[in-house]
Amino acid sequence: MTTPARERLVDAAFDLFDERGFEQTTADDIADRAGVGRTTLFRHYRSKEDVIFPDHDRLLAAVKERLATSSADTALVAVTDAVRLVLLRYVEEGDRARRRYRITSRVAALRDREIASVARYQRLFREFIAEWMGPAPGAALRAELMAAAVVSAHNHVLRRWLRRDAEDPAAELDAAMAQVVSLFTRQAEPAGTGSTVLVLHDARDPETVAAVVRDALRQA
Repeated sequence: MTTPARERLVDAAFDLFDERGFEQTTADDIADRAGVGRTTLFRHYRSKEDVIFPDHDRLLAAVKERLATSSADTALVAVTDAVRLVLLRYVEEGDRARRRYRITSRVAALRDREIASVARYQRLFREFIAEWMGPAPGAALRAELMAAAVVSAHNHVLRRWLRRDAEDPAAELDAAMAQVVSLFTRQAEPAGTGSTVLVLHDARDPETVAAVVRDALRQA
């Protein structure tokens, strides 16, 4: 089966960045290595930097769509599901994601591009969380802090997976997000509403989980 031009361009870019360096590689070089014309490259990508990055526009749209399906009661679960969508996209890439990590770690221009992309996700989560929290005093700051924590949790687990330190990145992300939620849930509740119980995923048997929840409620 013939590899699509879009995929050949990605492989060519990674190979050339490794062989020659990012600055020494041109868009024409990438097109030539992939066996396509310059016009084909720019039909798929806006620049040589874009070639090696995931389709963040599509990922952001998927995140936004997942958040939009939530209600006030399921907002935090939606945030966790949305973050998992992003993580699993990188995991599905496999070695390509790890090659990108190595390249962006040594090329400042690509690292800056990655940081800018992360900021787009953080802004989307901040706006969603702020809307969920409503106009309560201090809610804007809590939304900003929680969005930063959400992105930090994702990036921590992603880096562990990229370095081959995480055998089950999805489970690690769920655990990390549970910590994020525990930091902010109580502060986000209106006074007098009681305790919030949120179980994202748990491999333990239901009786064990129920016992943990009962203990947490007694301490709340």
